[in-house]
Amino acid sequence: MASMTSRLTTALSAAVIALALTACSDSSDTSVTAEAPAPSMETTASVTPAEGSDTAAPAKTDAVELAQAETADETAGATEAPEARGEVDVDKLMAAGPMKEMAEGEENAPVTIVEYMSMTCPHCREFHENTYPALKEKYIDTGKVRFILREFPLDPRAAAAIMLARCAPNDQYFPMVDVLFKRQTVWATAQDARTELLNIAKLAGFTQESFQACLTNQQLLDDVNSVRTKAAEDFGVDATPTFFIDGKRYSGDMSIGQMSAIIDPLL
Repeated sequence: MASMTSRLTTALSAAVIALALTACSDSSDTSVTAEAPAPSMETTASVTPAEGSDTAAPAKTDAVELAQAETADETAGATEAPEARGEVDVDKLMAAGPMKEMAEGEENAPVTIVEYMSMTCPHCREFHENTYPALKEKYIDTGKVRFILREFPLDPRAAAAIMLARCAPNDQYFPMVDVLFKRQTVWATAQDARTELLNIAKLAGFTQESFQACLTNQQLLDDVNSVRTKAAEDFGVDATPTFFIDGKRYSGDMSIGQMSAIIDPLL
C-alpha cells in the first residue's frame, strides 16, 4: 500500500504541481466530466471546496510522521477531549449499507471510528495528512481502533473522486484516497478537473475506458449519494469531517492529541 502511494505521489509531483489552477466556485461548473452523471446533493456542511490559492502539501517522511506521533504521545494527556455534538445508536450506525465498508484495523478492535468525509474538503485533507498517519501507527496498526471511511461528497467533483477510489484496481481504495488528498489543490480547483483526475487514475492503473466506465456508473453514484443521505438524515451529519467514536459524534479536523483524549479512556 505504501509503495503504491509513494509511486503515485512521486510521479505526479513533477507533472502536475506546476499547472495553473482556478478556483471552482462558479455554480455553473458542476460536472467533472461531460459523460459523468451529476450527483444530486445539497451543500449542508459548513466546509467549502479547496481554494485555488492553496498549495499542495508535500508528502511527509516517515521520520516526520514518527516525530509527530511521539510528540503527540507526550502531550496527549494534557489535551482536553473535544465535546461530542451528539450520540447515535451504534447498531444503527454499523448496519450494512449499499456498498462494501472501507475499513482499516482489526474487526474486533475495542474502539470503532467512523469518518464521513468529502474529497474536496480542505479540513478532511488536513486530517488525513497531519493526524491520520499518527492515528494509524498508534491505534489502528496496534489493534486498538478499527477505522471506517464513508462518503459524504459536498459537490460533483468530490463524488467523482470518491467513485474513482471505489473503482481503483486491486482494491487500492485507501492509497487512492491518500493520493487524491495529497493532490487535492490541483484537481479540485482545476479548470479541467477531468484531465487532472484522469492523470491520477492512470497512475493507479486505470485505462481511459475504465475511467469513463467508473464515472458513468449510475448505480455507484446512487450508492454514494445513499450513504450521504443516510448520514445526514439518520445521524445528523452536516459538516465534514464528522467522526463517530463509539457512537459519539465529533465534527471538524482533530489533532492526534484530541483523538487520543477521546480514545484512551475507551481502551
